Amino acid sequence: MAYHNIISELKEQLLYVTINREQKLNALNKETLAELAEVISYADEEDEVRGVLLTGAGEKAFVAGADISEFSDYTGAQGEELARIGQARVFDAISQCSKPVVAAINGFALGGGLELAMACHIRIAADHAKMGLPEVSLGLIPGYGGTQRLTQLVGKGRAIELIATADMISAAQAEKIGLVNHVVAASELIAKAEEILNKIKLRAPLAVTAAIKSVNAALNFEVNGFEMEIKEFGKCFNTLDFKEGTTAFLEKRKPTFSGK
Repeated sequence: MAYHNIISELKEQLLYVTINREQKLNALNKETLAELAEVISYADEEDEVRGVLLTGAGEKAFVAGADISEFSDYTGAQGEELARIGQARVFDAISQCSKPVVAAINGFALGGGLELAMACHIRIAADHAKMGLPEVSLGLIPGYGGTQRLTQLVGKGRAIELIATADMISAAQAEKIGLVNHVVAASELIAKAEEILNKIKLRAPLAVTAAIKSVNAALNFEVNGFEMEIKEFGKCFNTLDFKEGTTAFLEKRKPTFSGK
């Protein structure tokens, strides 16, 4: 697949996706969002992909925000459409992806950039990274799920403070409040993300997908998360991986999962 604004490479069942607009601090424009939508759809549907590592080019920014020049003259209706389409095709698609998506935050993650990281299932940050949702400084609020996902991750009080003040926080602060899972030296960032994804690769793929779906259900008020878990639990019994996993356990050996 050829892209202009992202780099996509499949290696050892992991899809490495790099937002490649370093001169623009990897800001999200329409073309970049469209390419992200396409690559996430590919990851979701391709059996060979067992996980996704998402990062930004260079050392300064993961994604420094959205490309403001593209929507500075929008009407209210256009703004609503922008948010609705972006959420559905990119941010919700990442959150609901059947494969684990790990954000390797290699620098500034601001506005839409932090929203992108929060849509991922797991977040690893370089120790120099800075994060924030500065939209109120522009007379806006986060429009790609930021108000919802930040509240889910850090709680109502911290979410309102971060959004209403437009403050940036350090990677260490982000880890303290639960916004990121781990903070490591910049030189160790990709290796840490790979470590987590490679560990997940050892587990039963269909069970991992079922777990992601069930955890997501806990945050969907239109779905009974407990009922979702029960159904997904039951489905696992019909998989060859369940047979392999239990047989390997009883035979005291490591399982070899087929994803079937």
